[in-house]
Amino acid sequence: MKKRRNIEAFSLSFLDCICCGFGAIVLLLVLSKIYDPNNLNVQAESIELSQSLQEQLEEIQNESSFVDQNYREAKLNTVNLLQELEVLNKELNNVRGEYAISLSKPIELDDNEKDLEEAKQKLSDEIKKMQPDFRRASNEAIGGIPVDSEYIIFVIDTSGSMQSKWDWAERKLSEVLDVYPTVKGLQIMNDNGRFMFQQYGKTWLPDTPQLRQSIKNTMRQWAPFSDSDPSDGISYAIQSFWAPDKKISIYVFGDEFQGNSMQAVLNDIDRINIEDENGDRLVRIHAVGFPYSFGGSRIPQSSQRFAGLMRLLCERNGGTFVALTNNDR
Repeated sequence: MKKRRNIEAFSLSFLDCICCGFGAIVLLLVLSKIYDPNNLNVQAESIELSQSLQEQLEEIQNESSFVDQNYREAKLNTVNLLQELEVLNKELNNVRGEYAISLSKPIELDDNEKDLEEAKQKLSDEIKKMQPDFRRASNEAIGGIPVDSEYIIFVIDTSGSMQSKWDWAERKLSEVLDVYPTVKGLQIMNDNGRFMFQQYGKTWLPDTPQLRQSIKNTMRQWAPFSDSDPSDGISYAIQSFWAPDKKISIYVFGDEFQGNSMQAVLNDIDRINIEDENGDRLVRIHAVGFPYSFGGSRIPQSSQRFAGLMRLLCERNGGTFVALTNNDR
């Protein structure tokens, strides 16, 4: 009798079939996940993010190139400026050396010195000739000066040389004020444009007996710095106070001119105090010249220059120049 074969519950074939079945299930799950709509959205977002980052990277690269180019240009400009600075330093050193050499050399007189001395002598003679024509008349405070102005500005040299004759200047100031019994406005400044009453600068002072007395009292102690060049004060007065509805006269008190060029002063005043269609200036300019010293016959050059400048300035600007002498004191 044949023996029965033993049947095994888990044979190799059975296990093989089971594995294939599990593999098929896993494959189905994987394929189903690939085409899941959620996964597709994530992929799309990843692509968009990648593109955005790529664009930002390109922008950063472009900006970096631009900054790098600017840096190279700035570096090149710096090099050029340093080279120019070096050239200027060399030129400055040369100028300093020439200046030092010039100081060590004796001053050589110009060939035209003789002509200059003759011109100075002619100017001195001219001043002496014109002084009688501008002397104060016995019955007038300031001879020949028109008194048609409604507003008066004094431009007074307050330098040391004027302080030595300050009492005389005070009297002349009082005399000019007496010529105008009543005006609409007054103002007083020195030749550098510094006002006597700083708190009321650039405004007209109302004409009252109290104000006139205050001006005379303050004048006794008034001594601000002055460089003996009235051009600044005159220009400042015109530019600060002129108005088309006002008749203004400026009175310049001084004894010397220490500026560089008389012609430059005349040109500057002509440019500021322009003429109208009738040839009249914006303001009248009068001047009173005080002698520089009380002794000796020699007139200092600075005093001669002041007299010559004021004579021309008054002639051009509708005014009168009065040259005082020690006899008027």
